[in-house]
Amino acid sequence: MSDDRRQAALDYHAKPIPGKLSVELTKPTETAKHLSLAYSPGVAEPCREIALDPENAYLYTGKGNLVAVVSDGSAILGLGNLGPLASKPVMEGKGVLFKRFAGINSVDIEVEADSPQAFIDTVASIANTWGGINLEDIKAPECFEIEAALKARCSIPVFHDDQHGTAIVTAAGLLNALDIAGKTLATARIVCLGAGSAAIACMKLLIECGAKAENIFMLDRNGVIHSGRSDLNSYKAQFATETPLRTLDDAIDGADVFVGLSGPNLFKPEQLAKMAANPVVFACSNPDPEIHPDVARETRSDVIMGTGRSDYPNQVNNVLGFPFIFRGALDVRASAINEQMKIAAVHALKDLAREPVTQEVLDAYDVDSLEFGRGYIIPTPVDSRLLERIPAAVAQAAVESGVAGKPYPSHYPLKSVKEIYGR
Repeated sequence: MSDDRRQAALDYHAKPIPGKLSVELTKPTETAKHLSLAYSPGVAEPCREIALDPENAYLYTGKGNLVAVVSDGSAILGLGNLGPLASKPVMEGKGVLFKRFAGINSVDIEVEADSPQAFIDTVASIANTWGGINLEDIKAPECFEIEAALKARCSIPVFHDDQHGTAIVTAAGLLNALDIAGKTLATARIVCLGAGSAAIACMKLLIECGAKAENIFMLDRNGVIHSGRSDLNSYKAQFATETPLRTLDDAIDGADVFVGLSGPNLFKPEQLAKMAANPVVFACSNPDPEIHPDVARETRSDVIMGTGRSDYPNQVNNVLGFPFIFRGALDVRASAINEQMKIAAVHALKDLAREPVTQEVLDAYDVDSLEFGRGYIIPTPVDSRLLERIPAAVAQAAVESGVAGKPYPSHYPLKSVKEIYGR
């Protein structure tokens, strides 16, 4: 980042008030009567009602529209393990996106914990505060243990966005890209460079959506994850295949799909050249992808390219998923975000990209036209229809799969964040 942009980023976070979020009042507080209702003695009445029935917390407090964004700072996006406090700008940023795109309030919680179990115990002991928990920037493999334990102990949705948000957006874009390429997920040969939380979640969800496990070749720092290796943890071992392939050069030969969730410039032009016709390349390392889009297109004119960057087409961006997934889950008071809800989000995203693009999107990107094809396989974050489609699909899946505590909302589909604030 240039000195000017670095200073602009620091000024943005520091001025005129430090941080990116504040607390707002939802009730009048001008008079003595208002204050007596807001606090003592009036506050005693909802306290009694909640003590009689815990579900009343959703009626008398903001719990139902409140998400905790929780991290230990062990895997801060693009920065690594800087510790809990250094993760706070990212967690506040996540709160900004929750509010901006889905009208969801959030509180960021940075946990100092000397073990996964200490982290689990801390979060579980205060989980009743919120309507949902978004885990963020926790390194693998600890993130798997933490999420599984919190899901088992909490009666509210627990969602590790680095895993599942990435997986949902990747799956939606890949289904569309393969369709454009004249291929199917069931027959595609997929190479995944990276074996961390996002990579494992992506490949697991692709299998749920129809990919064949035997057609997936995952690589970590030591090469192809195969059944002959003795250095695999239980999470990587799920993707160990019987294969003579050992390197990325070996695995990429004839592959239909490359998914990069690793690091910059690790995928070479000569490796892209070995892929099958109409290759799909999602190079998601951010800000510097595994292969630069310009280099990829110079190498293969038939490539269908996606990255994590906003300055190139087909951005694989988690903001397309998590605010709207939580919106749907909260609005039916779901006890979990399950596989059915994730797959519903995948197909809602996939289908939206195939619809005519609205003028608001064209204006935001300063283009005259944009239509489903190689340069547009997934919706953009500024498409207001995301708020209509994804929460509705997620809520319906929650109801149908039996994890909803409330019926499908009568006010759906949502049209604007302002509509949410008014409820």
